[in-house]
Amino acid sequence: MLKGSFELIGDKSISHRAIMFSSISKGKNKISNFLMGQDCLSTVNCFRKMGVDIEVNNKEVYVTGKGLRGLHLTPGSGVLDVGNSGTTIRLMMGILAGQNFKTTIIGDESIGRRPMKRVTDPLRQMGAIITGKDDANLTPITIEGGKLTHIDYHMPVSSAQVKSALILASLYGDDTSFIHEKAKSRNHTEIMLKSFGADIEVNNLDIKINPVEELFNRDIYVPGDISSAAFIIVGALICEGSEVLIKNVGLNETRVGIIEVIKKMNGKIEIVDEREICGEKVGDILVSYSPNLIGTTIDKDLIPRLIDEIPIIAVLATAAEGDTIIKDAAELKVKESNRIKSVVDNLNLIGANVIELEDGMIIKGKTSLNGGKIQTYNDHRIAMAFSIANLVSNNEIILDSDKCIDISFPGYFNLLKKLSK
Repeated sequence: MLKGSFELIGDKSISHRAIMFSSISKGKNKISNFLMGQDCLSTVNCFRKMGVDIEVNNKEVYVTGKGLRGLHLTPGSGVLDVGNSGTTIRLMMGILAGQNFKTTIIGDESIGRRPMKRVTDPLRQMGAIITGKDDANLTPITIEGGKLTHIDYHMPVSSAQVKSALILASLYGDDTSFIHEKAKSRNHTEIMLKSFGADIEVNNLDIKINPVEELFNRDIYVPGDISSAAFIIVGALICEGSEVLIKNVGLNETRVGIIEVIKKMNGKIEIVDEREICGEKVGDILVSYSPNLIGTTIDKDLIPRLIDEIPIIAVLATAAEGDTIIKDAAELKVKESNRIKSVVDNLNLIGANVIELEDGMIIKGKTSLNGGKIQTYNDHRIAMAFSIANLVSNNEIILDSDKCIDISFPGYFNLLKKLSK
């Protein structure tokens, strides 16, 4: 069982944005509770290569911004390496499109398989010159920035990364830009950029952005990452006798889909001490063992608000009575791994009953989980989900690799050990 309380690590999505937006603002910015995971450090390294002074001191980071148009490539830095970070590459392309220099972006093998035309095509419409493998769908991708025109763009997919890239590029446009979402995706970019002085208006699914001359410095406190909390939450729900208090969890309305799902599944979860920090809702989450979980349906209305949590929700569903249906989630195929196939194959390997769908899966519960060797595909969310499954399996579940977990949640196994009783 899991027992105790802990302060949650900083949110990955917000940590990325804090570095980027501070780098293109004027003045010195302090970022507190920054996530020291490898993905976020890739963002730090990329902006250092573009001349930004970034000082890392434990979980505090100090960024001296260069202004909207002050980035430059330091000698020998023509290539920016994003490592495994999809957020870094997609958001950064929006910034690079407005700069007056040319650079090439590369990443690891996983990044090399992830589709980028969803970003590069609309940036080309705005006037950026972009070339790369498979017509700039795959890395390496070269961007030559410059003068950008405004855009009125209806997004074909619901993606906070694509939306954010276009918002950032619109700051450099020649007139007002409009972005129209298919469904509400996480809105950290809109909240944070507005606090830096960006001229952004949001009306439901429609976003209006006016170009600005400069952004201005501000200090940022990064709330805890609910996507990371999700693994401990599910562990407590399915391990008999568990009760865990998770402190300092970000509760942005575009990110709390997993809490809604848990409540629908009859899980015991409660939010206490809700508050607001730097424009973001924050609270503590109390979660305890829930022996009477029931299956549910998760579809297009919820998917954008919990897309990263699907692997661990699938593990939760094996402990619930009845079917849990996940659909409208084809976006899972283009994450660090094909997460539909990764989850289905691995769960079936250890004794679950899961049916693969074109855009999701059906998990038939309640099933006992057995041991086996899991293929993680170097995907941190797959590795973490099956480390939680191991807490309730009849025999040991072995991960083929767990090194990828530090990308998202440094200190994860030490925390699990501390909470395990």
